[in-house]
Amino acid sequence: MSIDFSPVGLHDDLVKAGHIIPVGVQGIFGRGPIFEEVLRQFDHLVTRIAKDDGAERMSFPPCLDRKVLEKSEFLDSMPHLAGSIFSFSGTDAQHQELSARVHAGQPWQDLLTATHVCLTPAACYPVYPSFTGKLPDAGRLVDMQNWVFRNEPSPEPTRMQSFRVREFVRVGSPDDVIAWRAKWLQRGLDIMLSLGLPAKTEVASDPFFGRGGRMLAANQREQQLKFEVVIPVISSEKPTAVCSFNYHQDHFGKLFDIQLANGEVAQSACLGFGLERIVMALFKTHGMDPAAWPSSVREVLWS
Repeated sequence: MSIDFSPVGLHDDLVKAGHIIPVGVQGIFGRGPIFEEVLRQFDHLVTRIAKDDGAERMSFPPCLDRKVLEKSEFLDSMPHLAGSIFSFSGTDAQHQELSARVHAGQPWQDLLTATHVCLTPAACYPVYPSFTGKLPDAGRLVDMQNWVFRNEPSPEPTRMQSFRVREFVRVGSPDDVIAWRAKWLQRGLDIMLSLGLPAKTEVASDPFFGRGGRMLAANQREQQLKFEVVIPVISSEKPTAVCSFNYHQDHFGKLFDIQLANGEVAQSACLGFGLERIVMALFKTHGMDPAAWPSSVREVLWS
């Protein structure tokens, strides 16, 4: 069956089916009940596959201690994607001015001040401070589902400003971390193929900022520090990344003083399933009505 690819077409189809609900800002939208049901079932599928891995389950809010963002060096490499939280802390007179500006349709943001928190720019960031110190002999593995914010407004439905990621983070020795990432790279591809999705793996890089960022991206690709599972969702020539597998080497180990049991700096890797993107890939590939999807796909999701 031939599939027509179009960002606008996919957006309109998802809206017409009630799967996404526009709210007036690009990259921000509500999710309908069927969209959420498919997302939950995929999340449960990942849980079933990972059940014997021994991961610690954690949960974090969609905001992050500003100091963690600063320490992570995210602002050095991807400042254009970060989102800070500001609030009003002024006087009665300043409040009256703020209210007057709002009602007059005038700018008012300069009357706000930065809070101690920012929006979480990567699903793995909240957990690293909890690893500080010496790890157990086998290292640690954490399983999370976190909201992520990226300042990346776009009419493409797959490029969201606010979205959920099912994230696993592994810290330990280089051999353990590399083997774990390789295992999950194959698992991630197998999961997508089991759902009838035309997936493949690619070496990838993060969207680093500026001229220096291009050098970082080239280095990341050369060392194969990042892989993605990609699926045609809005384009056949440029498939959409739905899973990301990152090897950080000792980057976060050094920044957050994470040590192996023998005192050496720990290494880390993470994998993330972009939950909304995977749901959109399913709708794009199999149609907007899950009841009409192939029985093999329904059996995998609703088993």
